[in-house]
Amino acid sequence: MRSSSSRRSTSHRRTPHTPRRTAAVALAGVAALIAAAVQSGTATAAPTMAPSAASKANPGSESVRLTPAQRAALIRAADAGTARTAKDLGLGAKEKLVVRDVLKDRDGAVHTRYERTYDGLPVLGGDLVVRSTKADATASVVKATRAAIKPATTKAAVPAAQARQQALAASKAEKAKSPGVNREPRKVIWAGNGKPVVAYETVVGGFQHDGTPQELHVVTDATTGEQLYAWEAIETGTGNTVYSGTVDLTTTQSGSAYNLTDGARGNHKTYNLNRGTSGTGTLFSGPDDVWGNGSPSNLESAGADAHYGAALTWDYYKNVHGRSGIRGDGVGAYSRVHYGNNYVNAFWSDSCFCMTYGDGSGNANPLTSIDVAAHEMTHGLTSNTAGLNYSGESGGLNEATSDIFGSTVEFYAKNSSDVGDYLIGEEIDINGDGTPLRYMDKPSKDGASKDAWYSGIGSIDVHYSSGPANHFFYLLSEGSGTKTINGVSYDSPTSDGLAVTGIGRDKAEKIWFRALTTKFTSTTNYAGARTGTLAAAGELYGTDSAEYKAVQDAWAGVNVGTRSGGGGGGGTSFENTADVAIPDRGAAVTSSVTVSGRTGNAPSNLQVAVDIVHTYIGDLKVELVAPDGTAYTLKGYGTGGSADNIATTYTVNASSEAANGVWQLRVQDNAARDTGYINSWKLTFP
Repeated sequence: MRSSSSRRSTSHRRTPHTPRRTAAVALAGVAALIAAAVQSGTATAAPTMAPSAASKANPGSESVRLTPAQRAALIRAADAGTARTAKDLGLGAKEKLVVRDVLKDRDGAVHTRYERTYDGLPVLGGDLVVRSTKADATASVVKATRAAIKPATTKAAVPAAQARQQALAASKAEKAKSPGVNREPRKVIWAGNGKPVVAYETVVGGFQHDGTPQELHVVTDATTGEQLYAWEAIETGTGNTVYSGTVDLTTTQSGSAYNLTDGARGNHKTYNLNRGTSGTGTLFSGPDDVWGNGSPSNLESAGADAHYGAALTWDYYKNVHGRSGIRGDGVGAYSRVHYGNNYVNAFWSDSCFCMTYGDGSGNANPLTSIDVAAHEMTHGLTSNTAGLNYSGESGGLNEATSDIFGSTVEFYAKNSSDVGDYLIGEEIDINGDGTPLRYMDKPSKDGASKDAWYSGIGSIDVHYSSGPANHFFYLLSEGSGTKTINGVSYDSPTSDGLAVTGIGRDKAEKIWFRALTTKFTSTTNYAGARTGTLAAAGELYGTDSAEYKAVQDAWAGVNVGTRSGGGGGGGTSFENTADVAIPDRGAAVTSSVTVSGRTGNAPSNLQVAVDIVHTYIGDLKVELVAPDGTAYTLKGYGTGGSADNIATTYTVNASSEAANGVWQLRVQDNAARDTGYINSWKLTFP
């Protein structure tokens, strides 16, 4: 259909597509809940399936669809009150707040996300979310760190040049191509793990080993020269160019030509890089209103796919979650296709506010399908809301969020040629046998992703540490066991062997979106994701609802947290809640529980729930000591990443041990500077 003859107008055009195959590679009480910092949570063991969830969401807790003007007004109001808010929160005199995002609920509550500065320096890992009531009273606060922002000094003892060289070395260690410093070292306060310290942040450009642009952020302690953290800001995804049939595209006419500009969706534009790796390339334009023919050899085909996927994703976030654009400001990102030569990847970049797609092996398989567009745009959403660091457990949650909403957008599209499913890259045939790239019902089926949380999961690639969150979302949506959905067969297990009853995808996606936008922060880990999703479910459906219990059970099904019945399916628990201080780089300390009334040996699935408050868990070695003195390592020294606190459940095969007797939790801090204590621990015999 052609648009009218006006100088600039909107056109809905149909684009014929034909079947295509792609080869690609795996890309690398509610108030009490919210008041706790969401990077930590609790994690324990198990009972039976959740009841059928039939509750309706509390309409007052659903987000209002804000126009860009309404959102801007709320941001201005929050900006005007930052000094008062900082005072209300008890922040120090040198701390200031900077508004980053805002959402509003139907009951008038407002969620404002802030960055922090200290003595004029940005505080990385100091972000927080404040929920205020309609009466403008602070109701709850979620912080990325619970540590007070009180660095010993803001003066650097290490020259910036040393931080610069360290950042370049870190890039070269990752086999980067043509690395160069994009942003010279800037002084910051690093609060992402442990005690806040003065540091340098350096950004290195160039290209990653596979040709993906690089934007490597390296944080260097400005007093010791130690590298504290590093993360890649270019967030990569995965997808498949699918047979989408003939689809409607919204384009713009200018004079006698048409171009891929979507005036109905923030002026989203789609550009042809024509194998280039920089700039925007050329805006797709032509004399008619028909784009591509479904063949990869026609460069318009990939442009049409990307344009279509971006429009679907925009509509999904607006119509399902009430968000107008990635930033909520009504401004569209843009898409670039035909990036590089034989580039088998796609990525999101904050610096260009854009999605970029390669053409795959042999430049014959553009990675421009619906789920790829949704995955990449969601990286942009995450960056502009929770800002989950793209490393460690938060990086896995970042990737999972893109997979989760990539899947939900695919369901939302209702495209008969590409039906919604919980498979990632199902058309790719990367393994040569027709199997998908990733499976949300059982992530480990891809050979690399993890089905459930474990203490070292933060040390693996974020595309594989995303597995437990993907699995959680599937369990929450559909439940465990075997079933067929849209013609696809699934068989989802649980880590505790107990069933989970799903609540439906519509409710699950609302819970995850609310947690992402109002509860998660840059440092949220898996335990914190559990805390945040429970808070979101409690606000939407109530803490006594079937939905709330299903969230508990779905997380327990991936080894994060207790079941809704608390414990292991009718089992017996023994707990010690007394605090035990952990000396900094000192001798091991123990906390004991006495088990009695059991017969025979302990089980092969003894549940050990550990709650340790500590500012850097990488320093800790944690062991379970049986009555005969046998030690079982729960967490080794140097594992667990840079997160604060341990709040999870370990499963131990203790079948060779007598059940009755004195069991101990033994903890030793093996490095200096960070401190903490054993808050509580519990043994559960299923």
